[in-house]
Amino acid sequence: QVRLVESGGASVQVGGSLRLSCEVKGDMISRYYLGWFRQAPGEELEGVATVITSDNTRYAPSVKGRFTVSRDNPRKTLYLQMNNLKPEDSATYYCAAGSRGGELFSRDIYDYWGQGTQVTVST
Repeated sequence: QVRLVESGGASVQVGGSLRLSCEVKGDMISRYYLGWFRQAPGEELEGVATVITSDNTRYAPSVKGRFTVSRDNPRKTLYLQMNNLKPEDSATYYCAAGSRGGELFSRDIYDYWGQGTQVTVST
């Protein structure tokens, strides 16, 4: 049974930084695409960043240049470093792991999801 456990969400002020972590339990992390998604109240689930390998990453335009996604396969952990946070970054952030082919920002290719961690950015 694969479980994803996120941590690191918090309330911060505009311009602040946070690092989210997602530990993958129950399987080898190396076999999966890994991604971060977020959902704000009343909004659709949005792809934020994905990582296949350290040199194969993808970001939503709204976070490119501010967020950095990385994975540590031996530690079975996915990270999302978020800098220069803005109020519009406020959301519940979810990590996901998948092995099916397809659009990396499509929720359909991901088999496993974390429970979510809340990020709130205030002025």
